[in-house]
Amino acid sequence: MTDKRPSRPVRRTFTAAYKTRILAAYDALPEGSPERGALLRTEKLYHSHIEHWRKQQDNGTLAASTGKPKKDAESEELARLRAENKKLKADAAKLAARNDKLAGELGKTRTALDIAGKAFALLENISSSADSDES
Repeated sequence: MTDKRPSRPVRRTFTAAYKTRILAAYDALPEGSPERGALLRTEKLYHSHIEHWRKQQDNGTLAASTGKPKKDAESEELARLRAENKKLKADAAKLAARNDKLAGELGKTRTALDIAGKAFALLENISSSADSDES
């Protein structure tokens, strides 16, 4: 008995050089132009390929075949450091916002203390002039 099931289709793979070449060609065309769509149709690609490859290029993980970075220690460490860097940048932005808020509150407090000091001086002046009038 022979098995008549169709074989599973082979997924296309793309080399890093091909991805880079297509990204460069795509980016060289004006945004929104029909030539971009024509390039994708000619290469039998989807816009999602371009988006995915551009993310990989920005992350420095533009690898061959499926586009997944190789699972070696160096790339895992690089991914961990990138994630930590992203978290630290987010934390720094939060701290900067909090610092700005606290600086504003400090300014208000200083103004209030300045006003309180002037009011105290005024009341002291009024009190001393009232004491001198009574004598």
